[in-house]
Amino acid sequence: MAGPYTRSRWVSVSAVAACAALTSCGGSETAGPSPSSPAPSTSASPATSPAGDSPAGEKLVLRWRKTGGIAGFGGPGSVPDFSLYSTGRAIVAADGPQAPLTEYRLKPEALQRLQDEARKAGLGRTHMVGSDQQIMDAITIVFTMGDATTRIVQPESQGGPEAAFLKRLDPNGWAPSDQAAPPRPYEPSKTAVLAGETSGGTVKKWPLGPLGEGEQAAGAICTLAPSEKVPATKPDVTWRSEGKTYSVRLRPLLPTETTCKDIT
Repeated sequence: MAGPYTRSRWVSVSAVAACAALTSCGGSETAGPSPSSPAPSTSASPATSPAGDSPAGEKLVLRWRKTGGIAGFGGPGSVPDFSLYSTGRAIVAADGPQAPLTEYRLKPEALQRLQDEARKAGLGRTHMVGSDQQIMDAITIVFTMGDATTRIVQPESQGGPEAAFLKRLDPNGWAPSDQAAPPRPYEPSKTAVLAGETSGGTVKKWPLGPLGEGEQAAGAICTLAPSEKVPATKPDVTWRSEGKTYSVRLRPLLPTETTCKDIT
């Protein structure tokens, strides 16, 4: 299908539907503002707070994403594979083009241990492991930790501590005693709707605000909408809005993301 999304990961709306609308976010929106809710505790294990909340003071501390490859991983607006926050919350994407998102909760001591191990592995400083010279479509793992960025080219061929540390970010290997709550589906209050003019496909009428009135972000026209109001969509479905036809992909907002610009 035509449109600006051939190298990006599609996100299933089933992973973001039926969520409670929380504090309203910045940026253009395809629906009215969501009602406010009290700010939850900044404890590392607020198991009873809505998953879409971003507690006061919560910040991103460690992230990794896969980029490159023939399949074009990590395209504009794609969901990072792993995001860890100062509250102990971790948002993890499963493999696949419609990757669902799962939320995990680490206890404070486990969170601190993981950050210490990341620094020991060298992720606290900007550098590259391996070389991307003359390697077409090389798979690259990109870590961000604070202001530092670490790139690991062809991680399966690297034997250093950076590549080895990637295994520590697989929640399947986390001890139950390190987790403050059982894993659950991540339920964001807002979803970014990324649209681009196209033709063909099964055409449906877009039920929310005009798709063409958003802002440019992630190679598309971006608007925000309450997740529970966003219709299910698939790559072979196009949407009619204000006399034009668009392809649409959905990008759930992660913790600390409040605007379209945050997803770039």
